[in-house]
Amino acid sequence: MRPNVGDLVEDFTLPDQDGNNISLSQFKGSPVVMFFYPRADTPGCTIEACGFRDSFAKLKKAVVVVLGISRDTVKKQKKFAEKYDIQYPLLADDEMTLIKGWDLLVEKKMYGKPVTGVARTTFIIGPDGKLVHIFENVKPEGHAEEVLALLKKK
Repeated sequence: MRPNVGDLVEDFTLPDQDGNNISLSQFKGSPVVMFFYPRADTPGCTIEACGFRDSFAKLKKAVVVVLGISRDTVKKQKKFAEKYDIQYPLLADDEMTLIKGWDLLVEKKMYGKPVTGVARTTFIIGPDGKLVHIFENVKPEGHAEEVLALLKKK
């Protein structure tokens, strides 16, 4: 079930682009930025992922963990990470366990036809494991800077 702001976020484990299992609980004590994106290596997703890549040094300096999550396979996440030199974990939820559990599958229109896809959404989790903020209907351009600005306020 999708957490609400103030809720303790349940632990989960997903493989990253290298096939290593990553659990949310590994990052207890650090803020975590978890952004869900529809598909690796598509225009909007590339803009968003590269925005976090370009802001990664600032986020890392602030001891913020960045996790990108999509329904792509480990292999596709690996190819995406290598192509764009992404230095943070891209988690593969190809069975959509977390995506469905957090109610992030939505009806969209693609070329005028209805399709089901992942809602571009970012969750900010505090060092105590509680959900601090949710960005919904994210616009890829400038989103990483928007997240940084919010983290500076907290």
